[in-house]
Amino acid sequence: MPDQAVDSVAHIVQVALTPVFLLSGIGTLLNVFNTRLSRVVDHFEHVAELLAAEHDFDKQAALARHLARLRTRRFALDSSVLLASAGAVATCGAVWVLFLGGVREQVVATWLYVLFGVALGCSICALVAFLADNVMAWHGLRREGALPPSGLNSRSGPMSGPS
Repeated sequence: MPDQAVDSVAHIVQVALTPVFLLSGIGTLLNVFNTRLSRVVDHFEHVAELLAAEHDFDKQAALARHLARLRTRRFALDSSVLLASAGAVATCGAVWVLFLGGVREQVVATWLYVLFGVALGCSICALVAFLADNVMAWHGLRREGALPPSGLNSRSGPMSGPS
């Protein structure tokens, strides 16, 4: 009988640790999303400063377009962070429900399906929002050219790629 209890606890621990891989991946994505978001915010602040100091109407219009694009990209990246965080919370919730179900010996399959489904759905949506930012970055680069230099990249001068 004691061997069955140990096996049961070992199985619960194994199953509960499996989502760690999903959490690790989501954590890595959050790091990428936040890094990208901080670069977009830095560019946004720089372009806003340039716009405030600019007196030429055509240059003001171009800078205003850059600000609009950066605002949209910031929204997409904010969505990525929010959705990835919700996916991580749902994954932790699924682990918690699994743990409680194992401890209390209750059937929790419905909650597990829902929470893992939410975790995966949010992770997919976060990646789609991040993809939207990438498309906006490259589309804006092709249509409007590079963002005005901000001096953020000291190795090779002004940034010219999508950031």
